[in-house]
Amino acid sequence: MRTKVNARYGGRLAAVGATALLTATAFVLPARAETDARAVVKTYADIALAKYEDSLATAKALDTAVDAFLAKPSAETQQAAKDAWKAARIPYQQTEVYRFGNPVVDDWEGKVNAWPLDEGLIDYVDASYGTESDENALYTANVIANKEIEIDGKKVDASEITPEFLSGTLQEAGGIEANVATGYHAIEFLLWGQDLHGTGPGAGERPYTDYDLANCTHDNCDRRAQYLKSATDLLVSDLEEMVGDWKDGGAARKHLEEIDANAGISTILTGMGSLSYGELAGERMKLGLLLHDPEEEHDCFSDNTHISHLEDAVGIRSAYLASYKRVDGTEVSGPSVSDMVKAADAALDTELRGKLETTVAAMEAIKARADSGEAYDQQIAEGNTEGNATVQAAIDALVDQTKSIERAVSVLKLDAIAFEGSDSLDAPDKVFQ
Repeated sequence: MRTKVNARYGGRLAAVGATALLTATAFVLPARAETDARAVVKTYADIALAKYEDSLATAKALDTAVDAFLAKPSAETQQAAKDAWKAARIPYQQTEVYRFGNPVVDDWEGKVNAWPLDEGLIDYVDASYGTESDENALYTANVIANKEIEIDGKKVDASEITPEFLSGTLQEAGGIEANVATGYHAIEFLLWGQDLHGTGPGAGERPYTDYDLANCTHDNCDRRAQYLKSATDLLVSDLEEMVGDWKDGGAARKHLEEIDANAGISTILTGMGSLSYGELAGERMKLGLLLHDPEEEHDCFSDNTHISHLEDAVGIRSAYLASYKRVDGTEVSGPSVSDMVKAADAALDTELRGKLETTVAAMEAIKARADSGEAYDQQIAEGNTEGNATVQAAIDALVDQTKSIERAVSVLKLDAIAFEGSDSLDAPDKVFQ
């Protein structure tokens, strides 16, 4: 039996780090600054719309590539679908800074980016995966191989694997967060299969013949294709929903328009600080480094984690500078939190800008090692001193930039913000209990 550590739904955390709790006096900005704050919040929403539109466009390209793969399964069409999946991750990861502080986004996010997942729920797995889990009765339910499964003691018809079945029945089935049936990581597993290399070189090696109806491997190729197609269609529709939420009149934009302008600025800083500290530095990076566990890497089937982490850091920087380069090369920009901080304390703005650049550079160092053949799961392996140090440097940079984000909240005289925390950073001994 294998038990995954700290299964989470979209990476949500309950703990708040002691260093991440701010105390600031409530303050009403004068009229001119209030207008500036509104302009900053509007730019923030405009960039969110652009990022989600790019995420949608690349998801549609992925859907098209999956259609071509399923129509004519081959090593080439499978690789094209994998490439499209990787391309889709770039704009999406830059949206993650919008999660924390934006309830519309955080309530929705688990449908598209929840991790880690118990992949035995979806399809066949290697014997090393085990056959049961004390925490998840559906650990090896393998819905692709079974037209009927049992959820909470009740028989459930799984004869048709539709988007509605995945989102309405299978996703988080039985109230178990690790039962991730939809989104990028379910699609990733269906394209790559399990990465059975541990902390050695190599990603998942699912054969294209798993989808070849004429020369089927591992059985149930028709149902596997049905699942992959349903999951990619669902990803597109979920992203269409979020694009609508950021358009004029959409729920996410309306929320920002209706709250106080200062609260809108707090939302921006909440996303920056929470993603920097508890989520990325803590749960996505430090936890895996402490455990030296490849199961704790974000894109664990494809070995694409170095890209996802880098784009998260780029997204945090983008939120502060209010500048985003779209997939088509055009730029969306405008009044920024950086402008506001600079007006209040120019030295702090320079400091925070520098730290954001340091973090991106540290993530690029991780990517450089991956591009040279040492994937992220190898970098966190026990005994890899240089790889561990490279990852730790990025963690340290994230923690350090969070301290300056805290100071920005104080300088702007905003209400207290509680950033997301992580036992991995705040109480690492608990990770091993």
